[in-house]
Formats: sequence, C-alpha cells, structure tokens
Amino acid sequence: MNAENKESESFKNRFQELIQACQVELKKTTQIGMKMLSASQSNSLLNEYYENLGRMAAKAVKNNEIDWKNEKVQDLVAQIEALKSELSNLENDVQTIKKED
Repeated sequence: MNAENKESESFKNRFQELIQACQVELKKTTQIGMKMLSASQSNSLLNEYYENLGRMAAKAVKNNEIDWKNEKVQDLVAQIEALKSELSNLENDVQTIKKED
C-alpha cells in the first residue's frame, strides 16, 4: 500500500504542477491578448488621426491655404478630387436606380 500511496502522491504532484503551468500560460496568454487589443485600438486611432490630418492637408492645398509645390502632393490632391467626383456620380446612379420602377 505504501508504494501505491507514493505513486498516487507523485501523480497528484505532477497533476498540480501541470495545472499550475497551465494557469501561468493562460495568464500570459490573457496578458498578451489584452496588450494586442490595446495595440489594435491604438493603431486604429493612429490611422484615423493620419487620415484626418491628410484630409485637412488636402483641403488646405486645394483651397490654397498651404503653398505646397510638391508634385506628388499635387498628384494626390488631383486623384482625391477625381475619386470624390466618381463616388458622387456612383451615388447619383444608385439613387436613380432606386427611383426606377
């Protein structure tokens, strides 16, 4: 019986060690997940701020509030205006289709 008790105790110890290891790993995984979620939220905000800044800059260039004589900037502003016009036309087309019987 003594050998069985030792084996049973050894199994209990190994099982407890396994449970503790799992708890440690779960805690680490949870912490990593929370950090990744925070990073994702920060990245989304960063993209939003860059987008807002870009819109403000594009508007300022278009309205000659900023004299930015960079060919790439001028090209981007022209492409933005073309896409805005295209989107407006598409929206008008959609509204026309909706009104049709």
